[in-house]
Amino acid sequence: MMRRPKIARSIHSGIRNLVLHRLRSLLTMLGMIFGVGSVVAMVSVGEGAGRQALEQIQMLGSNNIIVNSLQPIEEEAAGRSRSHMSLYGLTYADHRRITDTFAAIKRVVPVKLLRKEARFGEQTLEARVVGTTAEWFELVPRPLLGGRVLNERDQQRGASVVVLSETLARRLLALENPLGQMVKIGGSYFEVIGIIRSEAVQLGVMQTPDRQLDAYIPLNVVRERYGDIMVRRSAGSRVRERVELHQLIIQVDVIEQVESTASGLKEMLRRFHQAADYRIQVPLTLLRQAEATRRTFNVVLGAIAGISLLVGGIGIMNIMLANVTERTREIGIRRAIGAKRSQIMGQFLVETMVLSTTGGLLGILVGLAIPWLITRLTGLQTVVTPQSLVVSLGISMAVGLVFGLYPAHRAARLDPIEALRRE
Repeated sequence: MMRRPKIARSIHSGIRNLVLHRLRSLLTMLGMIFGVGSVVAMVSVGEGAGRQALEQIQMLGSNNIIVNSLQPIEEEAAGRSRSHMSLYGLTYADHRRITDTFAAIKRVVPVKLLRKEARFGEQTLEARVVGTTAEWFELVPRPLLGGRVLNERDQQRGASVVVLSETLARRLLALENPLGQMVKIGGSYFEVIGIIRSEAVQLGVMQTPDRQLDAYIPLNVVRERYGDIMVRRSAGSRVRERVELHQLIIQVDVIEQVESTASGLKEMLRRFHQAADYRIQVPLTLLRQAEATRRTFNVVLGAIAGISLLVGGIGIMNIMLANVTERTREIGIRRAIGAKRSQIMGQFLVETMVLSTTGGLLGILVGLAIPWLITRLTGLQTVVTPQSLVVSLGISMAVGLVFGLYPAHRAARLDPIEALRRE
């Protein structure tokens, strides 16, 4: 009969000694279980939040630059007067200049936003009219649920057509097939040619014109039917504003030229706008910032959770020191019959590693369960990465090894004669 290798005998002996004291071993492993579980759970929550933010930014397009009209403070204050008309924001001239000046720019999509009443039969809702071109749907793609989106022919012939967001279509035409229906928006009728799913993206002041109740109409039709002057009523007063374009979405040919193009845009707009009535946002810059923030966030969360692993390591060292004291006579007998110090040290290290590895594996199960519960109960996105599992288990094993060295060394240094004399 072949003898088992020494390492196998040490592992078997270590497991047997731990099984003899099940409750004590379990209590010792709790520190590692909760430590590894908290590391995995906290990193998964941080990773989920970070990815959600990155997805929101990526929906805006990494090659895009977004310029929004912004009402200056002085115009906002002056607009409270009934006789005053606020003039601010981006212009059609800005659109032409940007298109003609920058070679790196692939296309520029203008956007005009208005609030109008949408009516179908007896149903009436306040919708947001989005006047834009066919290229908007290429630059900021959205799932098409039925029909089609705007195209160049609609723009050229000034067609009275509209693409509705899914929510607006459901609420306005609840019992009808929306496609082909005539919907009254403001004082004009439009044929519904398509339904899209809107995915609202809001990052500070940067946003795409996605809302739940959006109606997309060719830009030249919006200009012709509604003009550039908006009248907003609030608290019994009327505020008049003239804004030609509310947003320009600019696509750059290559991602490497995005930030330099944004700097050139800033200089050009500063030259032609006396007031700071616009804001330039670069999704690529936000993307890099969000990635850096996510990495920092994960490191901080991991460090906080690592404290639990440290506490678990201290618990393991404490119990192993108690084992050395309890098993002094056993150690003396083994040394007396020829066991080497390295064998004694190896046995205690194996027991420590069994504790820490088992605790780490159980901790991974806890770490997988917590994010699942968080997602089910709160709806927050959590992402468990294989790297976090491997790193957590590796750290737990390393902690067990480090904190097991001193008890193992102390056991190996016991004098066999003195050990045999102890009761």
